[in-house]
Amino acid sequence: MRLALLITNTDKSAFAAAHDGDDVKFAKMISAVRPEWQVVPFWVCDGEFPDGMDSIDGVMITGSPASVRDDAAWIARLFELIRQIVARNIPLFGACFGHQAIALALGGQVARNPNGWQHGVVEVAQDALPWADPMSLPLYASHCEQVTVLPPGAAVVAEGPDCTAAGFVIGQQVYTTQYHPEMEHGFIAALTEELTGYLPEDVLKRAKASLKTRARNAVFAEQLARFFEQGVAAREPEKS
Repeated sequence: MRLALLITNTDKSAFAAAHDGDDVKFAKMISAVRPEWQVVPFWVCDGEFPDGMDSIDGVMITGSPASVRDDAAWIARLFELIRQIVARNIPLFGACFGHQAIALALGGQVARNPNGWQHGVVEVAQDALPWADPMSLPLYASHCEQVTVLPPGAAVVAEGPDCTAAGFVIGQQVYTTQYHPEMEHGFIAALTEELTGYLPEDVLKRAKASLKTRARNAVFAEQLARFFEQGVAAREPEKS
């Protein structure tokens, strides 16, 4: 399977340069459960967009320190591409910024969390899905904005702390999470230290305590792989 990765991460800091980029993080996440799959990165935040989708089986959209509500040309172009992907029934997944971008592009709304930042390990309650059982699982979080109104046709499938729309689906072709299944434990720990002085003290204290637990990224990665597998299978009659 060939997945396009639309990278929205605008962080050009020394900290970011010292760690794996999102191209590596997402490729590692997928290869852990489907080593034969190919992840093709496109740095859409720098204006690098795919020429077409004919050779792409599915699409992933990353997180970003940018806001989906920013007035940036690349974000507007990303929204249009999201609408084209959905119109073509190509399986689409979004994490954090990607989750919010899909919601906003398709008619939903995003706003700042009135209770501020969620950062660290959080427990996420997930509903049953065609490709996953209902469960509660820890995932890594780092966000201060969230989806407040779902796009038409969407259904909430996950809930986390101060986030009632922590993941949604649209049919069997769109799947999102507010969280970061691509982040490894060492990275989120380092990021937490990096954000000292930026995040409020109570958020940092809670985040550091939460890191005694590790996210179950492999469980989420398997769910994501199954999402793409069933989404591609559902498209086969259209393509034949």
